[in-house]
Amino acid sequence: MRPRARPLRLLVALAFGAAAPGALGLEFRSVAVDAAVMFDAPSLKARPVSILSRHYPVEVIVALDGWMKVRDATGDLAWVEAAHLSPRRTLSVRVPRAQVRAAPDESSALVFEAEQDVVLEMLELSGNFVRVRHPQGLAGFVHVTQVWGL
Repeated sequence: MRPRARPLRLLVALAFGAAAPGALGLEFRSVAVDAAVMFDAPSLKARPVSILSRHYPVEVIVALDGWMKVRDATGDLAWVEAAHLSPRRTLSVRVPRAQVRAAPDESSALVFEAEQDVVLEMLELSGNFVRVRHPQGLAGFVHVTQVWGL
């Protein structure tokens, strides 16, 4: 039995290693349709568990035959049709009021504040700040700790 256990462990380690980029949260997408139904398995016959709205950011965990298992900002995992996702990067405000500034600096002028759960378009990463655009068009820099989706 012992000789088989090691190759099995190696096989399991290799399998998880191959999935590591998605598992480590290196890939984020956003919902591309008005309402994306989230399922408990990769099938339209599976049980629907929630609905995410357009532009909501999700972390891709694994892709499988036209489906993606994703994590949302609350940490919930579910399956969604891959066609319902876009490579466009968005971020969700995770604090009660995120301060969006004119430059990537805490002492920079405040451009606007975004309330919790507001979705912002991600434009570029700049150190500990990320340049974002509000749906109404205002843009600025928010500290990375105030948003989810990076």
